[in-house]
Amino acid sequence: MHEKDLPIVVFKLDDQRYGLKLSAVERVVRIVEITPLPHAPEIILGLVNIGGRIIPVADIRQRFRLPPWQLKLNDQLILAHTSSRAIGLIVDEMDGIHHYPSSGMVDASAILPGIRYVDAVLRLPDGLVLIHDLDRFLSIEEEQELAQALNACCAELAAPHRQADSMTINLPEQTP
Repeated sequence: MHEKDLPIVVFKLDDQRYGLKLSAVERVVRIVEITPLPHAPEIILGLVNIGGRIIPVADIRQRFRLPPWQLKLNDQLILAHTSSRAIGLIVDEMDGIHHYPSSGMVDASAILPGIRYVDAVLRLPDGLVLIHDLDRFLSIEEEQELAQALNACCAELAAPHRQADSMTINLPEQTP
């Protein structure tokens, strides 16, 4: 039987390599402005607008209890999807798409029973790659809270705009 290679998108957070199955990744883009989303779960940094699509961005560093990262203009945003939604993940560095033999992967629960966010561990001569399952990335409660926050945000955007009762905006004068 011929062993099947699995395409994995590999990225780094600090010095640790992580991976996502290529089938879960849409593309990778440079970081863009993140707009806060009121009432979203703590793990959600906010929303980004990518080509007219509004996508929630998760703080993957927080999920893995890594120290906060100061965003820089050259940071990368992985646009991926779960079975229910698109999601963005900010990563420190992209390592690329690699093809690994499935025989090199070990089920994460065999190493650490009850581990929630890691699907498999890939053992390589130069270290480990933790392969994640995005469908388990957010808890059921976080998914529900995110859905409610997104619905509230969309309802607010769709509501007819009302003029403020007393709003004064002072614009600087234009000089010719």
